[in-house]
Amino acid sequence: MYKKLFTTGTKAVLAGAFCASVFMACHKDNNPAPTPPSPDKDTTQLSASLAEDSLKYLMYQIMQVTYGDGGRNVNAGLPTYFWYSSVPKLDPFSTSYPNADTLLAVMKRYTPYDRYSFLDRNGTLTNKLMNGVSSGTFAATTSDFGLEYAPVLASQNSNTVRLFVLYADKNSPAGKAGIDRGCEIISVNGNTSFANTNASLGAVYNAIMASTSTVTLGIKRPNNQGTFTTTLSPTPYNLNPVLFDTVYTAANNTKVGYFGLYTFASIFNEKGQPTFTKTALDQVFAKFASSGIKNLIVDLRYNGGGATTTAEYLDSAIAPSSAAGKIMYTYKYNDKLMAQLSSVGLTETVKFPAGTGGLTLDNVFFITSDNTASASELTLNNLKPYRKVLLVGSKTYGKPVGFIDFNISAYTPGGTEKYLADLYAINFATHNANGVGDYYTGIDVDKSAYDYVNVPWGVTNQDDNLIKIMTYINTGSFPATRAAQVSTETVDGLRTAIPNSKLLSNFNGMVDYRLSKEVQKLK
Repeated sequence: MYKKLFTTGTKAVLAGAFCASVFMACHKDNNPAPTPPSPDKDTTQLSASLAEDSLKYLMYQIMQVTYGDGGRNVNAGLPTYFWYSSVPKLDPFSTSYPNADTLLAVMKRYTPYDRYSFLDRNGTLTNKLMNGVSSGTFAATTSDFGLEYAPVLASQNSNTVRLFVLYADKNSPAGKAGIDRGCEIISVNGNTSFANTNASLGAVYNAIMASTSTVTLGIKRPNNQGTFTTTLSPTPYNLNPVLFDTVYTAANNTKVGYFGLYTFASIFNEKGQPTFTKTALDQVFAKFASSGIKNLIVDLRYNGGGATTTAEYLDSAIAPSSAAGKIMYTYKYNDKLMAQLSSVGLTETVKFPAGTGGLTLDNVFFITSDNTASASELTLNNLKPYRKVLLVGSKTYGKPVGFIDFNISAYTPGGTEKYLADLYAINFATHNANGVGDYYTGIDVDKSAYDYVNVPWGVTNQDDNLIKIMTYINTGSFPATRAAQVSTETVDGLRTAIPNSKLLSNFNGMVDYRLSKEVQKLK
């Protein structure tokens, strides 16, 4: 799919058992040399144990020892992990680490900040973010149904749970079936009763979010508009990150643009071709420009981030034209990489491109929550030095750091390259043009608002976030009370999710695939 960063023309990295030079390297680094695993009898395959040992070793070397050559040169002295200096010297082959995920979890414990680093073992996330496609290149079935939902208590002090759809990708199986925000899931594979227990909620999650086969859902449309039953299959689709968009007319007859995004898939795929993400964003901003909007609302309440290039694309569309050529944000790497930026091909500063702007805006509002993370936070933080930016909803997740995608491969005894995983370990921090960053506890909002999950997209007299934003646009200040909300409750009441139950599965991080390409040039 994409370039393998840790391969060489000699194909001698991990042929059969680990080569002697690898073990000698471990020994020179004062780590005990373990007994080499037995070579695979089938020269076209890697045994499970050898593959896992390969992954553990290369992951550790990449993070803690070397830079761009796949972790084979222990003398390089260019670790990539942002907090490498906090991690003591470890033996990646130790039996204390049965797999690479265990080793990574131990390494993360040495810093108070790393809630983020992970391994993508089938390329699913990489394919989503880099190519905008909902399937993994290296797994047989990794597609999804394209929806997220939240459990809601049926009534106060009740153990009965109702399930409401938070969003559905328009191109996904769920979206094509007519499922969207505010729909209630009234049955899952024939089950119509849901309880606030780990067993009940776990069964629902496994059926909807972790299934590799079909799921049959009973759906009740919002506002008593009828019910239907549909069977969804996990079919690959081109991600459409734009969940909803519209143009409102404010009290003073000015136009207000509103749109929601749930992910930051890259605007260009690995071949340099525009993705569906770019097409969808271009259409939205063309609509806003032709409507002459004066205020913009960007709904990122369920956006777990993604590609930095998409954040930059949004920022260049939203910022004033006067920002062109000025600093958008800066990178900070670990001290060893920062000392050699000129030779390792890493970027330190990103500037607004020529052609920035196109919208004349009074205010930019972002709707946020604890699911707003990473590249989403980068987007709004980058704009603050150049626009009046107001946040409504709840405090963001808090991830001011990002990843370079390290695609790890090994070779079989017969010379066949085998994909092992994509390593996403924290490699850099970002700061805006005013030097603001380090928001590990999240970014505070200017006005708190509830997320009523049974309210469809864009309903300005029921969505608490939109109520408060439109009040600000119309009056110049946020409302002080909830009176407007109480008077507009629906028949079933306005519903919020069970606390701490709606951390979503689409945490994507903040990934700069350009830097991955720069690393590739160094091999």
